[in-house]
Amino acid sequence: MSPSVSFSSVLVANRGEIARRVIRTLRNLGIRSIAVYSDADADAPHVREADAAVRIGPAPAPESYLDIDAVIAAARASGAEAVHPGYGFLSESVGLAEACAESGIVFIGPSVEALQVMGDKARAREHVSRSGVPVVPGFDARGLSEAEILEEAAAVGFPLLVKPSAGGGGKGMEVVTDAAGLPGALASARRVAASAFGDDALILERLIRRPRHIEVQVFGDAQGTVVALGERECTLQRRHQKVIEEAPSAGIPTGTRDRLLAAALRAAESVAYVGAGTVEFLVDADAPDDVFFIEMNTRLQVEHPVTEEVTGLDLVALQLRVADGQPLDIAPRTTGHAVEARVYAESPERGFLPSTGRVLLFEAPEGVRVDAAVETGSIVSGFYDPMIAKVIAWAEDRETALQRLDDALARTVVLGVETNIAFLRRLLQDRRVVGGDLDTGLIETLLPIDRAAPSTAQLAAAAELARARPEASTRRESAGPLWQALPGWRLGAAPQEPEPLVVLTDDEVLLPVSPSDAAVASVRAARDAEGAVWVCEEGRTLRLRPLDRRGRMRRRLAAAEREAKATEPEARAPMPGGVVAIHVTDGTAVDAGTPLVSIEAMKMEHPVLAPHDGVVRILVAVGDQVRRDQPVARVTTTEEDR
Repeated sequence: MSPSVSFSSVLVANRGEIARRVIRTLRNLGIRSIAVYSDADADAPHVREADAAVRIGPAPAPESYLDIDAVIAAARASGAEAVHPGYGFLSESVGLAEACAESGIVFIGPSVEALQVMGDKARAREHVSRSGVPVVPGFDARGLSEAEILEEAAAVGFPLLVKPSAGGGGKGMEVVTDAAGLPGALASARRVAASAFGDDALILERLIRRPRHIEVQVFGDAQGTVVALGERECTLQRRHQKVIEEAPSAGIPTGTRDRLLAAALRAAESVAYVGAGTVEFLVDADAPDDVFFIEMNTRLQVEHPVTEEVTGLDLVALQLRVADGQPLDIAPRTTGHAVEARVYAESPERGFLPSTGRVLLFEAPEGVRVDAAVETGSIVSGFYDPMIAKVIAWAEDRETALQRLDDALARTVVLGVETNIAFLRRLLQDRRVVGGDLDTGLIETLLPIDRAAPSTAQLAAAAELARARPEASTRRESAGPLWQALPGWRLGAAPQEPEPLVVLTDDEVLLPVSPSDAAVASVRAARDAEGAVWVCEEGRTLRLRPLDRRGRMRRRLAAAEREAKATEPEARAPMPGGVVAIHVTDGTAVDAGTPLVSIEAMKMEHPVLAPHDGVVRILVAVGDQVRRDQPVARVTTTEEDR
């Protein structure tokens, strides 16, 4: 495949690992790359790696990366001849494609018609079904009243999946098991859909009990050729967000694979598809002959690297060529097996809540492919998706590929934010995953995740780093360096060694550390601005807080104060984010566990629940930005009122 194209400069309308991935191919082809960035990303890696960069607005995505006028203005100002939208954000935007055409700029994506048809899940269902592509039973809720939706839902049958008609990535999807849960699911799905995609239209589909999520990578050119580059297994998901992907799929029957590829080609050909696209299907794990169309993503996918690894193709380069009007000249062929793990900045032990902060240390493993959004010193904010890296391993067979990926994750170091790396390793070692017995509910069977105690090596590494800093001792911080270096002493008494450190984990467990412990070389450690020590060993990262004598005293006094009170009345934000909904009014009597406020961070909603029975007072308003642990409501009991 010849890499030459007629345009010499491309603006990448995205951020993070997406932008870095596209910029890498542009550099390899000698094409000038232009990055865009929000205020939150001014120092991001993709900005430095591009040949030029243009600011497009403040941190919130609707005011920057989702602002079509700002993107087009940046393209014009920088002299870009083409725009690559990446994946996510505006990658499936009809508005961006039309704006590019009006400005004489090449849009590296499909036609406006294909975007219009496939970008709306409800319309796509109807369209592909006319071409003989099987679809899941369901209906379009657009324009229907609550009563009409309930009636249609009852006709389809519960359980149902509620999902936004626009967009993708699992955002806004809700599972409803009965009629009573439908109103709340509709409200939540609409809020997320409006926030993430600017469109709150919904569709409802019958939920398949043990589904496998399998997708087919397709490519089309302007000459009418459409090819399928094989399938990808995307079944391992949590809350409809993909976690592990692989190519090819994990042992589906040959007949099922043939049906998938044929249905994907029919779907793409039905809109004369041009460019990279992915046709997604559900396959019943208990009846693999049943194949149902879900949607077509009219863009490159997050998981495209596994297809690149088994085909040897650069899909971004192929996109550029097709967008330039050149014909496809590839003969699809796959070799070996590739598996990808998505590394998220989140805490599995805290219900997968997003984690934000400065990356104190990032070390990528050697010997495998790593597409990362961060590097040492990067800031992970709550404005964008929590995925910070992808680790991809290839081997001749699936078993070896899984082992290589697990080994690579064990050598991946992220300090400063919590990640799901340890959970990914546990998932890859699960006997059902190893055996290929997959369904989209598998991850839920591993929950909840208990916080494991620090290992001896992690404690020793934390203590060693803490003792190396003046803040770790009980001596006055104002003392000079010579005084701070001296051991304790008393007049007329023998010299005293520094007291043993006590390391406090964030789940409130005190762990004494002996000064004789020695850190092992496999543990990586770093200290954050608050004095806490982050330690990583074989992919497992913990944040530990060293305490001196005074700190231990303060802790004992605080514990005594807590014991003297009943349950804390404040309901607190579990992470930084924006208030998107308030579910109760001041003065309402609520039961323990009642949702009070919903907070959105990294495109996910998280409810804040009442800590106990009582009367509620709301402390925030919709639109407020809150800190982690900030009180958002107060629930007082009758006794407290008196």
